[in-house]
Amino acid sequence: MSAVATAPKTNGTHSNGAPHNGKAPKQSANNAFDYYNLDGLYSPEERLIRDTVRSFVDDEVLPIIEEHYQAGTFPKHLAKRMAELGVFGITLPHEYGCAGASYTAYGLAMQELERGDSGLRSYASVQSSLVMYPIYAYGNEEQRKHWLPKLASAEAIGCFGLTEPDHGSNPNGMITNAKKTSNGFLLNGAKMWITNGNVADVAVVWAKLDGVVRGFLVEKGTPGFTAPEMKGKHSLRASATGELVFQDCEIPEANLLPNVSGLKGPLGCLTQARYGISWGALGAAMACYESSLDYAKTRIQFGKPIAGFQLVQEKLVWMLNEITKGQLMAHRLGQMKDAGESTPQHVSMAKRNNVWMALEIARIARDIHGANGILGEYPIMRHMANLESVKTYEGTHDIHTLILGADITGIQAFE
Repeated sequence: MSAVATAPKTNGTHSNGAPHNGKAPKQSANNAFDYYNLDGLYSPEERLIRDTVRSFVDDEVLPIIEEHYQAGTFPKHLAKRMAELGVFGITLPHEYGCAGASYTAYGLAMQELERGDSGLRSYASVQSSLVMYPIYAYGNEEQRKHWLPKLASAEAIGCFGLTEPDHGSNPNGMITNAKKTSNGFLLNGAKMWITNGNVADVAVVWAKLDGVVRGFLVEKGTPGFTAPEMKGKHSLRASATGELVFQDCEIPEANLLPNVSGLKGPLGCLTQARYGISWGALGAAMACYESSLDYAKTRIQFGKPIAGFQLVQEKLVWMLNEITKGQLMAHRLGQMKDAGESTPQHVSMAKRNNVWMALEIARIARDIHGANGILGEYPIMRHMANLESVKTYEGTHDIHTLILGADITGIQAFE
């Protein structure tokens, strides 16, 4: 893929009148997406992580992902490969077998994984933000030492149980409950739309104990715990999705996450996952833009490439413009998160904007590809269908709108 087209010469001056050397500003050599040269703002480690995951996606994901999407299967062998790359729990400390990288590096890794497929990024997001993070942040040292190295190496796979059949955007309405027993806890209830649910070795499950939301580690094979696969999806088909069903499921007391109570526990996890999504959506948008640009430059109609028509150029410019704005938002959010200055509302804005933008780009990309846009030969419809789910999970577009509305007005629009 060639770099972004150079600007026309301007008689030895920039548009502001300053002299230049007759050459266009240097663009990143390895992609056509970095129009504002954000590459120069990343550390060498961050660029290395990004480029390593990018090569993995190009070499090992893109050649097989469409086949898995059509078949409705997750490419299980890629879990070990992602672990070898250090993707799981990438920001957590080395002592638990993790990379100890920055949140910007985490974001760049999620961007590249979702450039491959949202299902792949979802797998990594759940493992990192929704399983490893709560064990690290809310668990005790024994739980950390037991689970985090296994999860980092993909020896164990995790899932996160919050959403219920009748309670999605209103998690406080959950009916899954735990009761104290002489040996631990008795868990009853059900969770739905659980990524990795049917393949997980351990589930981080949120349930009400004496009316207060608490987190529990429920291990595969525990009596009373089943995880049937959810089938018939038209989105995230290359992702494992299951239900979690608990019928008098006995959990030892040692499996309670001791250091958090209330909704701040699961919501803290969701903030981590939403951050990764805000970067991941950029990857899906980039894939659609790259395919559109290539297609427009090679598709001949009326005697010339369709890239030469004003309407197509407007679409391509809009796509790159929105990607660039999304990149700048994600980069600044990463800086704030690394500095401990970001808020959940900051994350909501980035998730809301970037997923919306990516879905619009996928739709415009399908238009540029014409009838060919629906074929599996191109990634467009796969990304578009996936993004419909991404727009909904980890807080819908409308819920994030209300989160931001409450923050800027001081008035809560929902209970």
